[in-house]
Amino acid sequence: MWRDDQQSPARLATKRVIDVVAACMLIVFFGPLLLVAAAAVAATSPGPVVFRQERVGKDGRPFIMWKFRTMVADQSSRLALSDIYDHGRALLLKRVGDPRVTGVGRVLRRTSIDELPQLFNVLVGDMSLVGPRPLMAYMLEPYRELSDERSRMRPGMTGLWQVSDRSTCDSAPAMAPADLGYVRRFSLLLDARILLATIPACLSGKGAF
Repeated sequence: MWRDDQQSPARLATKRVIDVVAACMLIVFFGPLLLVAAAAVAATSPGPVVFRQERVGKDGRPFIMWKFRTMVADQSSRLALSDIYDHGRALLLKRVGDPRVTGVGRVLRRTSIDELPQLFNVLVGDMSLVGPRPLMAYMLEPYRELSDERSRMRPGMTGLWQVSDRSTCDSAPAMAPADLGYVRRFSLLLDARILLATIPACLSGKGAF
C-alpha cells in the first residue's frame, strides 16, 4: 500500500541529486559512444539523428523524450491505426521484425544504446534514472486511474518493467503491476537494485526488438 513517507521531500531531493550527478558522469563516460552512434545513424539513414516524441511525465505534464532514431524518418506514415489499437488496448509501437527499423537501429535497440540520449532528459529534470516507463498519452487515456498514480514519480530510463517482463508487456495495464509496484515501494535501495539489474538486462537484449 501507499505510504506518505515513501516520497518525503528529503528522499526525493536525494534521488534528484543522484540523478544529476550520475547523468553528468554517464554523459562523459558514454560521450565517445554517443558520438559514434550519432554518426552511424546519420550515415546510414536520411533524417534527424535524434528522435523526439512527447511522453507523459510527472504530475501528468507532457515532455519531449529524446532517443537515437532507429526507424526510417517517415515511420509514422507507415503505421496503420490497427497497429496501435488491438481490441481496445493501446499498444506499444513495437513489432518483431518491424520493417521500419533500420539496420543500425536494430543494433542500437538490441544494446539499448538508443536510450542514451535520455540522460539529457534526466539532467534537465524531465526523467529520472529509475521510474515508471515514460508512456505516450494515448496509451494512458483509457486508464486514468493508472496514470494518476504512475505520475507521482518522474518516468525513468529504467525501472521494474525494463528489468523484468518487458518482452511480454504490450499495453499500459500489462505494465501496471511493475510501474505501480515501483511507485508504491520506492526507496533509494530499490533504485540501486534496479540499476544493477539493468546492466545484464541490456547486455542480454531481453525484450528488445
